[in-house]
Amino acid sequence: MASTYDDRLNRSRRRALVAHLCERGIDNERVLRAIEQVPRHAFVEPAFKERAYEDEALPIGQSQTISQPFTVAYQTSLLNPQPGERILEVGTGSGYQAAVLCEMGAQVFSIERHKALLQRAKRKLRALDYNVRTRHGDGTEGWRGMSPFHGIIVTAGAEEVPEPLLDQLHEEGGRLVIPVGAAGSHTMKRIVRTGPDTYERESLDAFRFVPLVNEDE
Repeated sequence: MASTYDDRLNRSRRRALVAHLCERGIDNERVLRAIEQVPRHAFVEPAFKERAYEDEALPIGQSQTISQPFTVAYQTSLLNPQPGERILEVGTGSGYQAAVLCEMGAQVFSIERHKALLQRAKRKLRALDYNVRTRHGDGTEGWRGMSPFHGIIVTAGAEEVPEPLLDQLHEEGGRLVIPVGAAGSHTMKRIVRTGPDTYERESLDAFRFVPLVNEDE
C-alpha cells in the first residue's frame, strides 16, 4: 500500500524496529508483519522523520503524539484484530495505528476530536491507500451508528472506562483495549464482552498516555 512513500533505508529501519519489538516481547507475527509494512515516517512531522523508527512517542501537534511503536504493537496484540472484523479506534491522531489495523485486514472506523489532526490523518491515509472511515467527534461516546464492533482500541488514557464503548462491543467476544488511570499513570485493560450484560476484565501493564477527554472538557 505504501510504496510511493517508501525506500530501501526506511524498509531496513522497519526491520530493525521489528527485531527490537521482538526483543521486548512482542510475539504476534501478524502484528509484527503489519508494523514492518506501514511507513511510520510518513505519519510523523517532517522535523522528526529521522527518528521515525526509534521506539519513542513523537509530537504531532495539538498537544498530541504518535504513539511509541512498542505501545502500538502491545495494544494491537491485545486486540488481535482478525481479517474482516469491524474495529473502532478512539483517537485517530496521526493515523498510524489505523494503518496498522488496516494492514491486518480489519475494517477500521476512527474518531478524533481534534479536527486539524483528523484532516491531516485522512489525507495521509488516503494517499497511502488505507481505507479508514473517520469521524470528528467525542470518542468517549463511540460510534453507535456503526456498532457493534468486534474490537475497540483507545489510544488515550481514560480516568474510567466509558460505558458507551462497552455497550457498542459485539455481544459474543467483542474486545476493548483501553489505558485507564489518573493523569500520567495508566493501566492497560482488556475487556471482553461475554454476553448482553457480562464482561471479563484484565488489568495488565503500566503506560503513560495523553488524556482522553470528552466533548465537555
